[in-house]
Amino acid sequence: MSSDSTVTTFAVPGMTCGHCKQAVTTELSKLTGVSAVDVDLDTKAVTVTSSGALDWSAIAEAVDEAGFEAVAG
Repeated sequence: MSSDSTVTTFAVPGMTCGHCKQAVTTELSKLTGVSAVDVDLDTKAVTVTSSGALDWSAIAEAVDEAGFEAVAG
């Protein structure tokens, strides 16, 4: 990871299985600048690595497109 990468972490409480994980990963990966998406089903945490800061509304919309709700913080 380069020094100019931005890491954003948030919760997606509704995820319960591998399909959930794949759906969220796929939608977030479509966002411009995203280089990696890490989903932890145990903690419901999602970590997105991108080339710059991501707009929260874009993150929320991508997670919504996957059928879930992103929770900041």
